[in-house]
Amino acid sequence: MDELRRAAQTAVSNCLRVRRGETVLVITDEPLRKIGYLFWGVAKDLGAEAILTELIPRESHGEEPPQALAKFMKEADVLIIPTSMSLSHTDARREATKAGARCVTLPGIREETMCRALNTDYEKIAGRSRKVAQILSEGKKAEVTTPAGTQITMSLEGRQSHADTGLVFNPGDFSNLPAGEGYIAPIEGTAEGKIVIDGAIADTGVMDEVIELTVREGFVEEIKGGRWAKYLRGLVEPHGRPGRNIAELGIGTNDKAKLIGNVLEDEKVLGTVHIAMGDNASMGGNVSVASHLDAILLRPTLRVDGKVIMEEGKLII
Repeated sequence: MDELRRAAQTAVSNCLRVRRGETVLVITDEPLRKIGYLFWGVAKDLGAEAILTELIPRESHGEEPPQALAKFMKEADVLIIPTSMSLSHTDARREATKAGARCVTLPGIREETMCRALNTDYEKIAGRSRKVAQILSEGKKAEVTTPAGTQITMSLEGRQSHADTGLVFNPGDFSNLPAGEGYIAPIEGTAEGKIVIDGAIADTGVMDEVIELTVREGFVEEIKGGRWAKYLRGLVEPHGRPGRNIAELGIGTNDKAKLIGNVLEDEKVLGTVHIAMGDNASMGGNVSVASHLDAILLRPTLRVDGKVIMEEGKLII
């Protein structure tokens, strides 16, 4: 069987458990049209009422889809969203899952990622992700350091973490695919320190130079470095101060994922930590903005309430 089709079948049959007669809405755009049609075909072959719609590519991750499509999303049983820009952190997605849709988003997914990181044991990944999420939920303070120079602390107190398991069985469930992380929205205004991005962020590819972020009172105040720092400033500046909010602390748990310079897969790599800027409303925070940028950090050491959870890239749970 073709590996790409087998990956789509894993997602539709195993991760979403699509059943005959369910309304499955596949939302795609021109760059990911081939993958969108593949998911639509697999859902149709399973006997679902499969519907495909293509929207004009959004300009940034988190930009809302058209209002008419947002209304339609709330009527579907299942949403499968392979798009070039992410709809994960949009009101449209949040309202659709609130209405009961089971949803997976696959922003910017590459064929190699589907074949490698979707054809895997999601029960094992789910167990690992839940353990990480429990530690984050029970924690009050997190500290991340890396050999590249990251040293940042943030408060987690009172926030509920989430496990991105890839198992989307119940009404309202939501996950990225490929899945594999535990993540939490730190308390706004509490992050302090320095983030040195040495893995990847946005569309930089695998980093060939670092970007240094200075964080004060929960916001990125300075972005330093070479051409990638300039590029990142260009992405962040249109969104004002909310776009600089320290929005997420995430821990990768997918042992099949690799660092390839595509954030969808990069943030799931076992042994990495990612810290995001921008929107955190999708994960229990209070900042809603049409931007969410994940920075991947390599060989991180993560301490929660002083206890080592990951040491130089080795998960200890």
